Amino acid sequence: MDLGISGKRALVCASSKGLGRGCAEQLAAAGVNLVLNARGAEALEETAQAIRDEYGVEVVAVAADITSEAGRAKVLAAAGDLDILVTNAGGPPPGMWSDWTREDFIAALDANMLTPIALMTEIMPKMIDKGWGRVVNITSQSVKAPIPQLGLSNAARTGLTGYVAGTARQVAPFGVIVNNMLPGIHATDRAIQLDTGVSQKEGISMDEAKARRAAAIPARRYGTRQEFGATCAFLCSEHAGFIVGQNILCDGGGTNATI
Repeated sequence: MDLGISGKRALVCASSKGLGRGCAEQLAAAGVNLVLNARGAEALEETAQAIRDEYGVEVVAVAADITSEAGRAKVLAAAGDLDILVTNAGGPPPGMWSDWTREDFIAALDANMLTPIALMTEIMPKMIDKGWGRVVNITSQSVKAPIPQLGLSNAARTGLTGYVAGTARQVAPFGVIVNNMLPGIHATDRAIQLDTGVSQKEGISMDEAKARRAAAIPARRYGTRQEFGATCAFLCSEHAGFIVGQNILCDGGGTNATI
């Protein structure tokens, strides 16, 4: 399927690896020129060069902390005129409700709620002026069904979801389409972090921890960055203009909900 976005320009956050990289790769496969961002310069440039070599699109790599005001300013200055925004940031660490302080919540909100809002606030007016734009926020399946040990993430990402629910409907008349993608467990560093926690807490091997988690997913496996990225690319396409303010689960059926 021709997604109709060849020649568009996208900013993909946290895209040196994992789900962000999967989204960048699939957008590049559709002919989209990219601005990639992550904190680690070496891994980011390796990813950028790999995408240039494979897909032949323009790729600008900007190493910066997108959750800081200075980092966002650096990225946006290099990004130029954007048609597509994919927001993404690593989730806060797991723990218990009794572990978290106000500072922990502020850090989670900054990374997983306020940063995407700041980027949308900066970029969407220019999309509105052009009459076309796509925004995809990578959140989590936890906004549909909370994960007890990920309370910081539950709170911050649900806040972003509420913001998007109203905002998406305000900008849709101007051709700017905003949606969220809700990943379940995928074969990324985040999965390794979570499985390591289970392994250490319960005294089991990493393989056993992974097998237990996979057994709880109806698809009986972890997702891949490639299939996640392909869904993102479709939501950024010309064909997604009637999908507004939705929360698209990519979790192998792991969220047990009728709607």
